[in-house]
Amino acid sequence: MNQAALLAKFRRESLSTASPAQLLTMLYDRLLLDLDRAVVALESGDRAAVNEQLGHAQQIIHELRCSLDVDAWDGGPQLLEIYNYLYAELVTANVAHDAAKVTACRALIVPLRDAWHQAAAMPGTATAAAVAVG
Repeated sequence: MNQAALLAKFRRESLSTASPAQLLTMLYDRLLLDLDRAVVALESGDRAAVNEQLGHAQQIIHELRCSLDVDAWDGGPQLLEIYNYLYAELVTANVAHDAAKVTACRALIVPLRDAWHQAAAMPGTATAAAVAVG
């Protein structure tokens, strides 16, 4: 098996064995990676890469929105509004090729990602995260 095939196998196995909390943190990590790559592409004028990265970021936010159970906890409706705002801003950033909007979205996502990472590290949060997002 070549290195690319081994890496692909590792990724598949990581996803299939991850807890709901780990999956959530993986989504947030990938979302930030997509935004970082989009900013680089915007700065270099690579419109195809911008569209690809922001499109993937939008897909992640859509998945986060769809999997959020707003009734599972008091902050659910507010988190949904943040997801809606981020989605709309990234669509606008993609159309307008606006790196500042992408950077502003990133600044909103980092504390959310950090909070989910902290929650995922706490004992018993795999079940709590499954309720909140599923």
